[in-house]
Amino acid sequence: MATDEPEGSVEECKDKRARPKWDSKFQYLLSCAGFVVGLGNVWRFPYLCQTYGGGVFLIPYVIAFLLGAIPVFFLELAIGQRLKKGSIQLWWHISPFLGGLGYTSMIVSFLVSSYYNMLLALVMWYFINSFRNPLPWSSCPTDTSKPELIEECHKSTPTNYFWYRYTLNISTDIGNSGPHQWWLVLCLAACWLIVFICTVRGIESAGKAIYFTATFPYLILTLFLIYGLTLPGAIHGLLYFMTPNLKQINNPRAWLDAATQIFSSLSLGYGGHIAYSSYNPSGNDCELDAVMIAAINSLTSLFASVPIFSILGFKATMAYEDCLSRNVKYITKVSRNDNITVDSGAFWLSYLNGTDINKLASLKLANCDLQYFLDQSVSGPGLAFILFTEIAVKMPGSNTWAILFFLMLFSIGISSMFGFVQSILTPLTETPIVSRYIRKEAVCGLICLTAFLLGLVFTLRSGSYWLEMFDSFAGTLPLLIIGFFEVIGVVFIYGMKRFSADVEEMTGRPLNCYWKATWQFFSPGIMFVIFVSYVLLEETSSYNTWNPNYVHFPAKEPKKYPIWAAVISVMLETGPCLMIPFGAIYQLWRIVLKKKQIHKIHPDTSTGST
Repeated sequence: MATDEPEGSVEECKDKRARPKWDSKFQYLLSCAGFVVGLGNVWRFPYLCQTYGGGVFLIPYVIAFLLGAIPVFFLELAIGQRLKKGSIQLWWHISPFLGGLGYTSMIVSFLVSSYYNMLLALVMWYFINSFRNPLPWSSCPTDTSKPELIEECHKSTPTNYFWYRYTLNISTDIGNSGPHQWWLVLCLAACWLIVFICTVRGIESAGKAIYFTATFPYLILTLFLIYGLTLPGAIHGLLYFMTPNLKQINNPRAWLDAATQIFSSLSLGYGGHIAYSSYNPSGNDCELDAVMIAAINSLTSLFASVPIFSILGFKATMAYEDCLSRNVKYITKVSRNDNITVDSGAFWLSYLNGTDINKLASLKLANCDLQYFLDQSVSGPGLAFILFTEIAVKMPGSNTWAILFFLMLFSIGISSMFGFVQSILTPLTETPIVSRYIRKEAVCGLICLTAFLLGLVFTLRSGSYWLEMFDSFAGTLPLLIIGFFEVIGVVFIYGMKRFSADVEEMTGRPLNCYWKATWQFFSPGIMFVIFVSYVLLEETSSYNTWNPNYVHFPAKEPKKYPIWAAVISVMLETGPCLMIPFGAIYQLWRIVLKKKQIHKIHPDTSTGST
């Protein structure tokens, strides 16, 4: 690995001479793109578009992107490249009163990486099972020793059964933990071992792995795009995606979710971008990098939405035709062996509806509405482990498509994990005590081992509820607070004039008014509004459990968090942020203590005596 040319003071020279840098600009861009492009681009952005009126959702999304997210993203890249420090040392350098901000970023990165790698463990479990023929989620089990589970599977679907019973073995609530599921423990251990191997040497090892993990998903997404467009009913899903519902523009939740989506999608506040950019040469054009990487991230979300909505259209069409076929068979009392097409049945229904409407209405038929099936939103694990697995069974060559899909998800997620671990590893190895006494390899191993032990809670029977809690609280509000103080620290403490001069020196051109206006007014204003809206609108007291006693399993049953779980959720949300005031109080205490010591040594200083 090459090193930066020494410049500045002797201490700065020593730091920069020992500091590695990227092998190439392309490697750096791929690493940043791999960090920002994660699972949320594939399974949360399409869900939000579906929930908030299709194309209308892009309006608040673009506004939040231009006025809030990309300015903070550029700020992180620029300040990291300029000061060449990890998040802890960087904010301590800007102001000792901001020293706690780096610890907040590191703690949030640790919490998020703990549950994020559990998602990869679930992806790995499905990837392994994708080699079984037939796919294990294609039919209900035939084990006669557990007839109640077989009945449960027939009440629901084989894909639901494989997810809730075979994979998670889910309990009825968060208080009913049950034992660890050994297959999930093994997958989680394997995922952390892969992360350790790829990050143990910092960017020297992670930079090599990123060439595959950051590019392979685009190849698979392209294959799904081509195939998805050929599926029956795909056009219905695409029209649903592109048709705007203007009523949603007045929905405050749409604006809140759009802003939080783009902030979390760009991985702002974790400290990973500061760490990555600190390994850049001083003359790198960080402004162009920020625009390019942010554009890649948002375009990837749009690109991934096309095959996703094609598959949703296919699923809705299949559900609509199945519903119509069941109605036809019911009213005509046609046996399952009779050959009756949906088209002829639809014509027969239409005829009966026009000739004997009262008799038809008394039959209590299912309401077969294509729009209803398109409105059935699904997000997160439900998209990957229920929707797609259900569709994969109906695809020719289902094993191949399942293998490619879960390999794509794993590649997307593992490149983001590199960024999370680097967000912890870089600032830790730069602290004087750690850098002096502990090798980087040992620090990386300790990070991975500790996160694995914490992640064991997600392998319990109640692990799905813990996963939902961490996802809802650990990586939402804290990131907004971190981003807000980052802007305040750079613009109003480090100084706008000084920072503008630094950017001009790095890029070779003056900083334009857009960046200055967003940093000084729009970005902190938007983050403050998001914070207030989040506090007012977010529900934290209840969560959804699965009740196997309902007629149709799985059925959601809302429950209140027990007091101990509610306390943990509040700690996840506010605990890391407390490091910011604690750091400021600690620094103030040091100043007071130092003044007292000076006064003891020179008691007459305050009176002006010599």
